[in-house]
Amino acid sequence: MNHERVTETGREPEQAASVGNGRTGSPPSDWHKVIRIGIGMAMFIGVLLTAFAWPSSEVTPRDVPIAVVGGQEAAVQVQGQLDAAMPDGFEVEPAADLDAARELIEDRDVYGAIAISPDGPPQVLTASAASPVVAQVIQGIADRMTQEMTGAPAVQVEDVVGHPDDDARGSGFSSAALPMVIGGMAVGYSMSLIIVGVWRRVTGALVGATAGGLVGALVVQPWLGVLDGNYLANAGVLALAIAAISLTIIGLGSLLGPAGLGIGALVMLLLGNPLSGVTTAPEMLPTGWGTLGQLLPPGAGGSLLRSSAFFDGAAAGGPILVLTAWVVLGVVLAALGWAKRERVTVASTSQAVPAGS
Repeated sequence: MNHERVTETGREPEQAASVGNGRTGSPPSDWHKVIRIGIGMAMFIGVLLTAFAWPSSEVTPRDVPIAVVGGQEAAVQVQGQLDAAMPDGFEVEPAADLDAARELIEDRDVYGAIAISPDGPPQVLTASAASPVVAQVIQGIADRMTQEMTGAPAVQVEDVVGHPDDDARGSGFSSAALPMVIGGMAVGYSMSLIIVGVWRRVTGALVGATAGGLVGALVVQPWLGVLDGNYLANAGVLALAIAAISLTIIGLGSLLGPAGLGIGALVMLLLGNPLSGVTTAPEMLPTGWGTLGQLLPPGAGGSLLRSSAFFDGAAAGGPILVLTAWVVLGVVLAALGWAKRERVTVASTSQAVPAGS
């Protein structure tokens, strides 16, 4: 029986080397495979850095809508000064008076306003809750205009719609965007990889999205004070965004298998998150990419949460439509995956039954 006892030193070199890999008896991986995977991971890192760093490095105003109070002549004057400072950076809309400008801001038609007065320095209206970055840019340009016109060091600024006192700079709101995306992905992947049964996955995702919205809103609103507005409305927005992300991943996985799960990560994390415009504004991203970002769940979810928390639901229709479309798409993809699996099962059963039975 001694010849059946194999010691570590008595094994073949390849078998002994494989013990450290936890795969006894398997030969080491081919060197070409090792190099290909290493190069592939390097390419992936490059794509990842491009997806997250490129939009941020190209942030600048692009047709940002602002209002001008003071008549058509003032609007033309301000547009010329804005074009000189930042070509194609702003799109001016005349407003009859300050109240009209405030209404445009509260309805999310514009990001701010500049009021020109013949007997004093300009007055600036901003909405830091819409975008702290845009509010700072508008104030900076107005300061420059004031120095050129009157020599005064700064303008009078009114923040029409601001963030809560506990998140005065809006950093908490911006930080909450990525967990919303990661949470939706976590729900989708956990249901796809752990739960068996397409419709059980869909049901589990809806439960997870609803509970996640309630818990998430509880954290960022009553506890951290990041959000204003109605708690249940904000929870509903978070739930809708999580459902859109998770159901899309479940649908892609059900229809395409592992490849679908990879596509879901690509769409939601590598495209949707950096192009969401949550930390800046969609108009601050490279032309076209900000629009694309608003058609993806992270961007639509961030915009909808701003509307719900700070603007009494103004301009919420578009983001709701986008998120609902992704929810429906996810369910449709899941149904197609389920139907495909049923056809395969029926075909396999038919082949297993003898022809004469």
